Amino acid sequence: MAAYGDLHQPVDTVPAHYVWQCAIAASCRDLALAGLLLARGGVRADGRRLLSAQDTRRVNATMLTSGAYDASPDLADRIGLPLRSGVGGGILAVAPRLGAVCAWGPGLDSSGNSIAGQLALEHFAALTGWSVF
Repeated sequence: MAAYGDLHQPVDTVPAHYVWQCAIAASCRDLALAGLLLARGGVRADGRRLLSAQDTRRVNATMLTSGAYDASPDLADRIGLPLRSGVGGGILAVAPRLGAVCAWGPGLDSSGNSIAGQLALEHFAALTGWSVF
């Protein structure tokens, strides 16, 4: 990244900040509340806009197509919601204009996604009809 001019901070600083950000503790509730920003089209709970509608759409599209590592296409088909998985076992799913939900389970599959979280979100999407498809 540095060779291409994409780092704007010292090389040693970037990994340290990345690891620090990965270590932030958050509950399922915290993640779901954060996801509401994307469900509301980039508008905060207080009504102020943080992201443009176009930027929000782009974030949701990116989450749908690549938010679950190599398993993203399969989960897009099975769950049908933009989502972001973390190796801590959490999966945040966003239903545009409807809401956000988070599932957590410590056991990960070979792609690094929560096994229980995937199943919970698949059932949730089926029961609520919140799939974008």
